[in-house]
Amino acid sequence: MPPAVEMINISKYFPSSGVEANRHVNFSAEKAEVHALVGENGAGKTTLMNILYGLVQPDEGERRLNGQAAVINHPNDAIRLGLGMVHQHFKLVPSFTVAQNILLGMEPERLGLLQPGLENEMIHKLAEDFGLQVNPTDRVRDLPVGVQQRVEILKTLQREAQILLLDEPTAVLTPQEVHELFGIIRGLAARGRTVVLITHKLPEVIAVADRVTVMRRGQVVGVAPVAQMSIPELARMMIGREVLFTVEKKPASPGPVVLEVKDLIVAGAGGAPAVMGVSLQVRAGEILGIAGVNGNGQTELVEAITGLRPVEGGSVQLLGREITALPVDQRRAQGMAHVPEDRLGVGLNTATTLDENVVVSRYRLPEFSRWGILLLAAIRRLAGRIVELFSVASARPGEGIATLSGGNLQKVVLGRELGGDPKFIVANQPTRGLDVGSIEFVHKTLIEARDRGAAILLVSVELDEIQSLSDHVAVMYRGQIAGELSGTEATEEDLGVLMAGGHLEQKQEAL
Repeated sequence: MPPAVEMINISKYFPSSGVEANRHVNFSAEKAEVHALVGENGAGKTTLMNILYGLVQPDEGERRLNGQAAVINHPNDAIRLGLGMVHQHFKLVPSFTVAQNILLGMEPERLGLLQPGLENEMIHKLAEDFGLQVNPTDRVRDLPVGVQQRVEILKTLQREAQILLLDEPTAVLTPQEVHELFGIIRGLAARGRTVVLITHKLPEVIAVADRVTVMRRGQVVGVAPVAQMSIPELARMMIGREVLFTVEKKPASPGPVVLEVKDLIVAGAGGAPAVMGVSLQVRAGEILGIAGVNGNGQTELVEAITGLRPVEGGSVQLLGREITALPVDQRRAQGMAHVPEDRLGVGLNTATTLDENVVVSRYRLPEFSRWGILLLAAIRRLAGRIVELFSVASARPGEGIATLSGGNLQKVVLGRELGGDPKFIVANQPTRGLDVGSIEFVHKTLIEARDRGAAILLVSVELDEIQSLSDHVAVMYRGQIAGELSGTEATEEDLGVLMAGGHLEQKQEAL
């Protein structure tokens, strides 16, 4: 039986950035197989799948589906041929409801009129069938990123694709949601569908895939049954060197309180309270980790602290100064930096150049502007320093950043935010969607900032990241602090109890 998917001698060069994304790549996936396509950010794996799906045309090479040559000039061709793709960066209409997004282009109608009630029923049943619960009437713009990801997955499943291309589908999911998704993926394969899982998370490969193809620098460097591979072997093949899976850090030396939040109340979507009476402190030279299942008020807490969302009650103080009502630029002037969870929607403007993105938070400084006129040479030097210090591959001062990989885009954000030696850093999901090499770099960078005396508020749904980096951990549940632990005491079991709304005292009684 021929492979369900076959790509032969695929090459793609982007002249605008000088990047050869794919170089004579051969790839195949069998029917009823879960095939992992792995590689560090910028390895070319997403470009390869975009070529298969018709979003990008190859410079050379051939695509085959079930042994037949396939002409795929547009995603509509791919969909007609039974391909479906879930993208890493969402392709949703924010003002539409969940049901409208999933059924876009295939809405049920009667006598020329849309049937919203029937739409909602269809999506409710679809969500139940696949265990990805959503509210069909919610507006996408009001949803946390984790729920938006579910909508993307359901949108593809609704079209009954026989070959699913999942590009980093777990990048915004909680551990519980990841486990559920793996069950769905294995179920799809058991029913004869082919699933190509594009990822850099090696435990996911071991957990769910049958075979793995590893890419590095635009080429395939290995194909193997997953049962024959270990995580260190995959990492070495991906990165080309040994990778540290543990964070090396010395004990913290906490200094004075840098950030103090008292009895904070913040409204969420629709005006309902999302943060209810939260109080916390972050000291110089320490990392306070905020753990919790996505959607328990973490996003609203960060937005209130950084000035992106108004505060309904309580106060925020930075270095002893009240900043509760200050705008974002004045908070930055006081020494605050922000690495946002959504690097594309909030952190960067990919329609502009590297220079504009790195200076956007500093252009008022005399170093970069005079009498309202930007000093372009100084800005270009800043961009060059960030590229060098943060190893931003394929980035060039004065050029666009739209074609940079997710890891390199995150390095641009880190370079801009940490380059000014801030006193307080908010790092919200700082390694979301990054490969093992980029994660290692981000973790090292945050520890170095801590050791220089910065106070860091780390928000992450990755428990291993919270445990590795945090000196103290607070767990959020339904908008409140459910419990606090020291970094050395924060076991995955205890964190899981608090994340589910339980109490550690109950756990001890059960024992």
